[in-house]
Amino acid sequence: MDDILAELARLYPDARPALHFDTPYELLVAVILSAQCTDERVNKVTEELFRAHNTPAAMVSLTQEELEGFIYSCGFYHNKAKHILSASREILERYGGEVPSSLEELRTLAGVGRKTANVVYAVAFGGDAIAVDTHVFRVSNRLGLAQGDTPERVEEGLMRAIPKELWSKAHHWLIYHGRRVCHSQRPDCAACTLAPRCRFFREREQV
Repeated sequence: MDDILAELARLYPDARPALHFDTPYELLVAVILSAQCTDERVNKVTEELFRAHNTPAAMVSLTQEELEGFIYSCGFYHNKAKHILSASREILERYGGEVPSSLEELRTLAGVGRKTANVVYAVAFGGDAIAVDTHVFRVSNRLGLAQGDTPERVEEGLMRAIPKELWSKAHHWLIYHGRRVCHSQRPDCAACTLAPRCRFFREREQV
């Protein structure tokens, strides 16, 4: 386990969020938009959206239809617009316009799931959390870092396996590895320095 983490740290020393943001609120909106959408697309959308609507008060000045027009290309725009507006209203009404900094409070916001809350808590506020997206889920299962058939189970396994102070960093390491090497359809095992330690690779070699 420690050798896998050490190698990931060596491979991706500068791993950091790909989403562009300047405030916790901008990050929250960007993460909601990133569900089943590329970070590149989200960054293009938020570049325009955030010019005039980068605070909860400015966001709720939009109708749902107007917001959908901004975020249409991110997919699932109807639900995402609904979630963004609901969370923005709750931030205004319950937290004085500031995104709450605790994990528990973040998870109570309308439309904010566990993964979104974990990302905002870890990235915006420096908290210790592991957000399990599709890359983290896939790479964790393949390497044998944490195995499970749901993101929640993988998250629980990673929290047990990884020292708490490395949770946030490990999240980004696993994302980078999933994007650059351990692809969903065609993992580049030949180029992967973790292959000798990888459960998926060993099982594939035995077939």
